[in-house]
Amino acid sequence: MPSVRNPNGPSKNRLIAKKAALRKLRQKESAQGKMEKIHKITRDDQNRGARPGLLPNSGPKKALGKKAQRKLEKKMGYAIRRKMEKEGLSKMEVEKVEEMMGIGKTSKKSAETKAEETPATKEVEMDFS
Repeated sequence: MPSVRNPNGPSKNRLIAKKAALRKLRQKESAQGKMEKIHKITRDDQNRGARPGLLPNSGPKKALGKKAQRKLEKKMGYAIRRKMEKEGLSKMEVEKVEEMMGIGKTSKKSAETKAEETPATKEVEMDFS
């Protein structure tokens, strides 16, 4: 009796499609594993919507709002000021460091003096004097 293939099994096309799908899945998982090594996104953060370049929508690593960022920057500035004063730096040195870092409060007077000291205004003042 001639050997005949079982008609109840999957067709050749189905077998090829199944192998292709598995290959594609393995490739995707491998690429994701490589990305995790680079970006180190935890599974919890991934569940919260984090992707490479995007922060999660909730949880401890979520992006802060602008108001919260400003408050945090103020708190950090005060902490830096306390640290410098504790180390024994004078107020003048503390103010210089704050100006360099852009931390301290900017008063109206300091903003006006900065506006007056631009090169264009110096030239104008020189022309008239």
